[in-house]
Amino acid sequence: MRKINELRASMEARGLDALLIEKRENYFYLTGMTGEDSFCVVTQADVFLIVDFRFTTQATAEAPDCNVMEYSGDVLTTFQVLFHDKKLARIGYDADNTTCARFADLTQKVFNVTFLDATGLVETLRMCKEESEIKLINRAVEIADAAFQSVLPFIRPGVTELDVAAELEYRMRKLGATGPSFKTIVASGARGALPHGMASDKRIKFGDAVTIDFGAYVQGYCSDMTRTIFVGKAKPQFEKLYAIVLEAQQAALHGCIAGATGRQVDAIARGIITQAGYGANFGHGTGHGLGCEIHEHPRINARNETPLEEGMVVTIEPGIYLPGVGGIRIEDVVIVHGQKPLVLTQTSKELFVV
Repeated sequence: MRKINELRASMEARGLDALLIEKRENYFYLTGMTGEDSFCVVTQADVFLIVDFRFTTQATAEAPDCNVMEYSGDVLTTFQVLFHDKKLARIGYDADNTTCARFADLTQKVFNVTFLDATGLVETLRMCKEESEIKLINRAVEIADAAFQSVLPFIRPGVTELDVAAELEYRMRKLGATGPSFKTIVASGARGALPHGMASDKRIKFGDAVTIDFGAYVQGYCSDMTRTIFVGKAKPQFEKLYAIVLEAQQAALHGCIAGATGRQVDAIARGIITQAGYGANFGHGTGHGLGCEIHEHPRINARNETPLEEGMVVTIEPGIYLPGVGGIRIEDVVIVHGQKPLVLTQTSKELFVV
């Protein structure tokens, strides 16, 4: 109830009678309902889950404290009846997750209601994790760590990037993951210069640096880690790049303390990489929040002035990318814990040759 009560306080401060939620991760966070294509309406007195026939039984089991309403046909009719019966006139909605077509339908077909932008109310609550959430994230991290260690002997010349991704995802599932938390990145050789180089049919070669970015999904929560390994040998140029990225990553991890802003943590990593002469080759943010989604608030980048707070879980993942040559990235999950960050990822970051 803490989550709901805090949300209700935010709604009251904005003068909202109800909040309409259609993002799956947000209604899962509030209710435990995992089905898709559903809606949640939170009022000061009740929580309603509005689902179609496919999810009625599931919603009743997963969210026993909610009022489950089944709709057929146009869900707008159900909204109209609910808002009228409960005398709800000022309804918040999330502009980031409501399509233009949906908003047009709401405003044109649901009468005697004013819809008000309430973007970010639930996402703000999600930033600081409860102990139960941290346990699930940590379990997802443990599974990713174990799967990575077990797949290392599989990585050798002649194996494709897709082979590595498939093997890694299979092993995470065998260890208890529901699935991967995002599409696995395996980028070898020159493809390592692609920060989001999804696994391809390229065959890994002797001397390749291989960047592997992946995560496990466990009971609604994600993990995320990246390691760059070397096949057969590490070329001197990449040994140098690896040392720079590792220094930047470790320094930024230590900077994840309560009160520091995302911009300040980003500046730690970016400063080290820039001083080494590779600032132009590090074009993405240093990290991001992690929880029900693989990317959530707070962002660790040059624009975010949000102070880190106790219980926030973020990733730190600086990188250097040289077009036509390759790239290096290292990423861990860390919990903001006062002035002493707690790094969950346990896989070694020493330069590793398979």
